[in-house]
Amino acid sequence: MIPHPTRPVVEVADILRAHGEAYGARHAVSPLQAAVLRRLVACRTAALGGHRDACDRCGYARVSYNSCRDRHCPKCQGVKRAQWLEKRLERLLPVEHFHVVFTLPAALHPLALYHPRRLYNLLFHAASQTLLTLAADRKRLGAQIGITALLHTWGQKLLFHPHLHCVVTGGGLSPDGRRWIAARRGYLLPVKVLGRLFRGKFLAGVKEAYYAGQLTLGGSTATLADPQAFRRWLDALYRKDWVVYAKRPFGGAQQVFRYLGRYSHRVALANSRLLTLEDGQVSFRWKDYADADRTKVMRLTADEFIRRFLLHVLPKRFVRIRHFGLLAGRKVATQWARCRQLLGGPDVEPPVERTWLDRLREWTGQDLSCCPQCQGPLTRQPLEATTTAQARGPRRLDAFGGVDSS
Repeated sequence: MIPHPTRPVVEVADILRAHGEAYGARHAVSPLQAAVLRRLVACRTAALGGHRDACDRCGYARVSYNSCRDRHCPKCQGVKRAQWLEKRLERLLPVEHFHVVFTLPAALHPLALYHPRRLYNLLFHAASQTLLTLAADRKRLGAQIGITALLHTWGQKLLFHPHLHCVVTGGGLSPDGRRWIAARRGYLLPVKVLGRLFRGKFLAGVKEAYYAGQLTLGGSTATLADPQAFRRWLDALYRKDWVVYAKRPFGGAQQVFRYLGRYSHRVALANSRLLTLEDGQVSFRWKDYADADRTKVMRLTADEFIRRFLLHVLPKRFVRIRHFGLLAGRKVATQWARCRQLLGGPDVEPPVERTWLDRLREWTGQDLSCCPQCQGPLTRQPLEATTTAQARGPRRLDAFGGVDSS
């Protein structure tokens, strides 16, 4: 039996409960950020209600509180994450795959923070069109490839670092759909050409939005309101080499999807990376990729930790996992089936639908419908959400510096 997972020593919610209101009193927090903070504070507490499971046979009882289901919460979305990963692994074609990462230069970070929805959408568009255009070029591959792209906005230190992870098929369908065209083993597309085309497409989108008056410029981007300053800024970005990472994933595409799956339905960091919360200081583990992936410990003030965490709050209803080419839209089922037919892959049986209880049984080795002491059936009784201020935590958005519209 797999041991039941233990609660981390420190959780993001603990930091927010202890220092969230003080942070909101000293710093500006948007209504969206404030709503996220409030949900994370209330997650799995009496504020959201829950249920009581009791065994009539031996008298065992336990209380479980509801989760907030916010996609920024380190404790939520576990089932959705598992479902997403299973679906991705089921859709893997029996070909070589490549891991391609598109990164925005630091000079664009202020603009991305000021206009996250527009700049993130442009990142998806520029990266996907770069890959699809080059792959369709007959001098390169001459085929339609499949792409799964996932947005990350953070680095190991929680600083703002927007980049797009793409898992790309090592080949694709011919224009007439009659044959599979395989990429050269260990090689997809030239990295320098990828970087230049990506740079051109992204900056063309920024330029178009600027001259259409779609960019409101303020704060650290206010100087760009002057057209001459904007042109100089743009010229400097055109002269800079943009970083694009493109390699065959070590261990295969499954390893990449499992890595991305850890953050496919949450942001910033897992609670397991947190170490201590003492005297207003937060410490957490991080990997220094410049030092042979050595694990180090970073210490931040609680205010700085919360500030960095809030950098990664996504726009409302923003889709951060998207599919392109062979894996896009309504045609994905027929295109995928055609690819498998051409590649001679084995028939895939329809997946068996499993409930969250089934998945939890797999993860923990425990059946939550049975008493852990006598294995008798448990009776579930719902618990109403608590209305006391202490259990509820700060409800008003202005407790975190936002504007309460209620």
